[in-house]
Amino acid sequence: MTITCFIRYQIDPFQRDAFRQYAQNWGDIIPRCGGHLLGYFLPHEGTNDIAWGLIAFDSLAAYEAYRARLRTDPASVANFRTAQEQRFILREERTFTEVVDGTLGKPARPLDV
Repeated sequence: MTITCFIRYQIDPFQRDAFRQYAQNWGDIIPRCGGHLLGYFLPHEGTNDIAWGLIAFDSLAAYEAYRARLRTDPASVANFRTAQEQRFILREERTFTEVVDGTLGKPARPLDV
């Protein structure tokens, strides 16, 4: 994984379940279209209207090819349409990040007592 698309969503907190279903739908679509889905995240405590999606790619070119596939994938088109019709996403921002070597996916270690 070279880059990660970090998507920040402002959601309607009264339509949390609709966003959950939208995110779950991406669980099948994103890998099929070439993205490495790291996960979607809903707010748990604190701010109740911000959610995130993280998708990794080998390069920006791989991301562009993925976006092209999304535009023709029937399930993807339907998922986008549902979001537009139900209006549970109020705002969406995309940031592309790169991982700092040696920091991704490090498991917790018990403290030496």
